Amino acid sequence: MRSTGTRGPGRLAGRAAVALTTSALLAVALPASTAAAADPAPRIDLKVLVVDDGGEAVAAVTSELRGTGVPYSVVDLDDPDRPQISAAFLSDTVGGRPRARYQGVVLPNEAPFGTDPAGAAEQAALAAYETTFGIRQVDAYTWAHPGVGLDYTSDGGWSGPLDGTAAAVTAAGRSGPFGYLDGALAFEDNAPDVAESYGFLARPREGFTSYVDAPVPEGEGRASLLGEYAHDGRRELVVTFAYNQHQRQFRLLARGIVEWLTQGVHLGRSRNYFSVHVDDVLAPDARWDKDRNCTPGDIDCGDGGEDTTPEIRMTAADAQYAAQWQQTSGFTLDMVYNAGAGEEWKAEHGGSDALTAQLLADRAKYRWINHTWTHLFLGCVQDVSVVPWQCTKDAAGNTRYMSRAEISAQIRDNHNWAVNKGISVDRAELVTGEHSGLRTLPQQPADNPNLASALADNGVRWIASDNSREPQQRAVGSALTVPRHPMNVYYNTGTAAEMADEYNWIYTSRADGGSGICESNPASTCLDEPLDEQTGYAAYIVPQEVRIALGHAVANDPRPHYVHQSNLAEGRILYPVLDGVLAGYGSLFADSAPLVNLRQGDIGTELSRRSAWQKALDGGRVTAYRIGGTVTVQAPSGVDVPVTAPEGTRRQLLLGTAAFGTPYAGQRSAWTGPDLLQSAVTLRLPA
Repeated sequence: MRSTGTRGPGRLAGRAAVALTTSALLAVALPASTAAAADPAPRIDLKVLVVDDGGEAVAAVTSELRGTGVPYSVVDLDDPDRPQISAAFLSDTVGGRPRARYQGVVLPNEAPFGTDPAGAAEQAALAAYETTFGIRQVDAYTWAHPGVGLDYTSDGGWSGPLDGTAAAVTAAGRSGPFGYLDGALAFEDNAPDVAESYGFLARPREGFTSYVDAPVPEGEGRASLLGEYAHDGRRELVVTFAYNQHQRQFRLLARGIVEWLTQGVHLGRSRNYFSVHVDDVLAPDARWDKDRNCTPGDIDCGDGGEDTTPEIRMTAADAQYAAQWQQTSGFTLDMVYNAGAGEEWKAEHGGSDALTAQLLADRAKYRWINHTWTHLFLGCVQDVSVVPWQCTKDAAGNTRYMSRAEISAQIRDNHNWAVNKGISVDRAELVTGEHSGLRTLPQQPADNPNLASALADNGVRWIASDNSREPQQRAVGSALTVPRHPMNVYYNTGTAAEMADEYNWIYTSRADGGSGICESNPASTCLDEPLDEQTGYAAYIVPQEVRIALGHAVANDPRPHYVHQSNLAEGRILYPVLDGVLAGYGSLFADSAPLVNLRQGDIGTELSRRSAWQKALDGGRVTAYRIGGTVTVQAPSGVDVPVTAPEGTRRQLLLGTAAFGTPYAGQRSAWTGPDLLQSAVTLRLPA
């Protein structure tokens, strides 16, 4: 057997152990236990034990725990100094009450400790622990055999590559931990000449309930790929297909795996997010020159030529189409606007502008974000006489930067224009042109030192950054960044043919007439052959962009995507991508798990809360446990705590109770903290 992603489960190089200890201050309470004082209900800590063999399956489950905000500890099987799994390691007594240190266990497979006496003892200790405390176990990836409640594949099953397999969530899965899915679960097949996932389809035995199955190739009926094996007073979730944390089949099931493992009560919170920023609204965008393979007006195009291609700008008809598309799709776009650039365009075209008039007529239908008055570069003063451009220096050799007053005016004037036009705009949100002002490598390795003060002058708390350059949120003075995913729908293209031509230039080899960038960049891959200009966008680029964006959406990633107004003009090439994402999502998820479309400030708040929560977990400053029907959690003062619990859960107030959280994917969850005069949060779970 080999490691995850090959022909069987196995072990890879070890991973560093992570130990999260618990301490003090937030409480979630359930109804008191009816157990007699002489036989007290055990305390079960809300933390997961991960036994890691270095394989991709365990890494995938661990990534879901971390991304959701579930506390966990790791035991690295490849670490010679790791703790041994024993009764003392798994449980103890606190205040005369038995304590289970972990609410769930993730293993690489059903028996990862080896067959020697020491390994057998660890296996026995874990089995006894799970039986005693009712703890569930995930077997991250194993083969089909009676030891996990399945027939061998030779008995009516099958093993082999699963790429493109039309699997499905069973009725038991939909009524159980995977009820947020509609049922269809196709395995990815992104590279037909590469086996991306291997698995074992097997017939369930007594005690096994299949949650995901698929037709048996060249056989009869369907067989299991994931299910629950109940035996000897224990419950195991048995996964018999290989996966990694990025593959869609895992991403769709990840939420349910965590809910099953934790029995629906855990720290952490998860949603599926999708929002789209349309930059440069009201401004024109330069157009790709298919003959010169550059964009006239750009610094690196050279040879003048600024007037060789007409600019791309939405029309009133494009704006009408956008408003109608929003209504039909039920999705709201964020219009990231440059009013000063729009005013300049109007002055150059007879003093009237039907586009602005139409957008203002529909202003309440969109969300609006300040993109600065004229899209100036807000970082260092650029020397564009050289390629690539450089930051200019003063006589003393110091970098020259745009001033605080100039930056502030760009922000202020654009905001005031919107207010005067009756547009609802949040002054706390800002997207600078090209994310300028923030550090821009390699030319400008530090933020413009005047940026933070200008943001403060204008009440900006959330400034957009490029996720491909800076994926983590960081502070810029008193503001925080909101990383945005760039979409591969280029700002300088208005038609599908232009998109295909520029894409070919970037992603084909020199021998095929491309730039060769893909050959020299180790992070890139060249196309096998150039795309057809007439069909390449729809046939190749759109499906690829849909897959990438949908992958972000189902990964609990709130970061917005960004495109440009040019993509809503002329050929309106953005809409096939958006339609693909929305249709694809709708075919996968039940109504209980809708896409969440947040505005920029709310995204920033979500990322900030997650960062503070993870810091508290990493510092061992969070304690959470359940005693019978009572769960207690404590965290540092001022840290919002994410909690997920079943429907029907109520929050204990100082006087009375109230409904807890908001519903999502069949559960209720919220960022929460103690109320006034309370030192803890108390939840009442349904019986």
